[in-house]
Amino acid sequence: MPSGLNTPQREAVKYMDGPCLVLAGAGSGKTRVITQKIAYLIETCGYEAKHIAALTFTNKAALEMRERIAKLLKEPKAAKQLTVSTFHSLGVQILRREAAALGLKDRFSIMDSDDCYSIVQDLSATTDKALIRRIQNAMSLWKNSLLTPEQALQQAQDEDEAQAARVYRNYMATLSSYQAVDFDDLIRLPVELFRNDEPARDRWQRKLRYLLLDEYQDTNTCQYELVKLLVTGVGKKPMFTAVGDDDQAIYAWRGATVENLKTLQVDFPDLKVIKLEQNYRSSTRILQAANAVIANNPKLFEKALWSEHGMGDAVKVLAMEDEEAEADQVVIMLSAHKFERRAKFSDYAILYRGNHQARVFEKALRRERIPYVMSGGQSFFDRAEIKDIISYLRLVANGDDDPAFIRAVTTPRRGIGQATLEVLGSFAGQWQCSLFEAVFKGGIEAKLNDRQLGPLREFCDFINQLEARASRVGAAGSGENAAAVLDDMMKEINYEAYLYDAFDEMQAQKKWQNVLDFTTWLKEKGSGGKEGTDPEKSLLELTQMVALMSMLEGRDEDPEAVRLSTLHAAKGLEFGHVFMVGVEEGILPHRGDPDAPAELLASRIQEERRLMYVGITRAQRSLHLSWCKKRKRARDSAPCEVSRFVKEMQLDQDQASPAETEAQTPQNRLANLKALLQKPKAA
Repeated sequence: MPSGLNTPQREAVKYMDGPCLVLAGAGSGKTRVITQKIAYLIETCGYEAKHIAALTFTNKAALEMRERIAKLLKEPKAAKQLTVSTFHSLGVQILRREAAALGLKDRFSIMDSDDCYSIVQDLSATTDKALIRRIQNAMSLWKNSLLTPEQALQQAQDEDEAQAARVYRNYMATLSSYQAVDFDDLIRLPVELFRNDEPARDRWQRKLRYLLLDEYQDTNTCQYELVKLLVTGVGKKPMFTAVGDDDQAIYAWRGATVENLKTLQVDFPDLKVIKLEQNYRSSTRILQAANAVIANNPKLFEKALWSEHGMGDAVKVLAMEDEEAEADQVVIMLSAHKFERRAKFSDYAILYRGNHQARVFEKALRRERIPYVMSGGQSFFDRAEIKDIISYLRLVANGDDDPAFIRAVTTPRRGIGQATLEVLGSFAGQWQCSLFEAVFKGGIEAKLNDRQLGPLREFCDFINQLEARASRVGAAGSGENAAAVLDDMMKEINYEAYLYDAFDEMQAQKKWQNVLDFTTWLKEKGSGGKEGTDPEKSLLELTQMVALMSMLEGRDEDPEAVRLSTLHAAKGLEFGHVFMVGVEEGILPHRGDPDAPAELLASRIQEERRLMYVGITRAQRSLHLSWCKKRKRARDSAPCEVSRFVKEMQLDQDQASPAETEAQTPQNRLANLKALLQKPKAA
């Protein structure tokens, strides 16, 4: 029997008569409902763990969910049999098992965004980075909407869209010839499979007999179609619980559609709707402000958050002269607030609409020597130059790693073009082998001439020589060590010259320094660390270690530091005290195309309002909002207006501070701190 739940939560856990939608407001305990329901399915309803799947959107959320379920079960080992994963991880499972039915080899490759960028760059015959990203984004949205290249071409509104659709068609052909898929295919292809292959669909319906869906409002058309195909069938009662909140739907720009909540009621007329409105995170004043803002959006479902945490601090709205003053004042107020509350830096977050707003706050925090971390910052291992070097190491470790092969063989360029790789990819697909193996396979000479095949075989011979050396360590008596092999590899590929040819001097210098830092670090690890206390490692062992580190990055506990984050990246997080900055017209809500159709403009404002709601509901105990009277636009300063959302919060006079705030000079800041120290201690 579920314990520690309120009445609606308990109802959601125990409902087993068909499809269920749990409308979970911010901070209302949605993860608790999902984890408790899984335990209830196993221990009360008799479901085997291997027949239950819980789908979410991030690996971190999936990991947390699995750990919490294991603690709830009488037999924690059962948690290992559950499918608790992202939608895309489930897609990989399906594709691995059903590869042959989709015309893929067993060891098909998954291309990352950078791999796909290179293909699009070649197909579109441009070096315009913005254009390439626009085409990539368009293709992603088309795939998520289940549109074929032909349908995309038919629906093109102008020549730019038509050109993108033609690139899309050639891009799909290229991936097919490479026996590869991209991130969006991980869901699109299972949908295609289940639509056309009834036995495959039946197999997966029997395997996954109960589905739980987290953050349902963030699903796109393709994800919803996958869910529908998994839970519906002739004579089959749909068994699933979807947990979501239409007020937190903030990802339309990447294909998510809040319409999926509306469609759910149409496709499943027996849908049971349960609302979770008790908030366990925030004080009443913060929730009143959030409810007042979101009330201005049209509602699919009426709900209002409430809390038992008391009224709490007044919500503060502060007007600043400009962005420099805003950063200085926010950091000073944060520092004083922390001192007064005896809080930790990790209790604080500074949230903003766009990454470009962060720089001025970073400067102010560094000036005050306040530690901070940034959400969504680029991992060192995700830098293009590091990924280039890692692609060689990956290929040395595993010749069947096709994405690594494609990246390494084309960076730097060796006279091996897209046409050559497409022929090689088709040949590899025909023989169900890797691209590397295909280079030496009999019959390839009939497909590629000597001028094309020569550079490929020269490259593969080089990799084979590295592989032979990379598995040996000096301590074993061979005289080889990771540093020597690495140095020879870097010398042979001449990566430094490639950078200076491809980028301007300043960029090349910065990228080359990153490469030097990375290879130096690898050499230290290979030789046993700076102190020499660790065992020596071969280059193959180092490659495995790097792969593991890049996967595990971000798994550490939150450090004792202020969090800087965009509002989008802060979704799902909570902080004791939140400073939302740049709350102005043109920033939040974001300035869009003023000539867009009225319906599109209204939809955009509604999503921006939901983003404001998400920001407000990150705060547990205090919330400060700030805006600037003027802001730099190029070389000039332009006047700014406070966001309409601030007015919609309907703050009472005693709830909000004055629009103007006294500037905190170092002198009066010191005076304030002295006054705090001199306060008599409570008896």
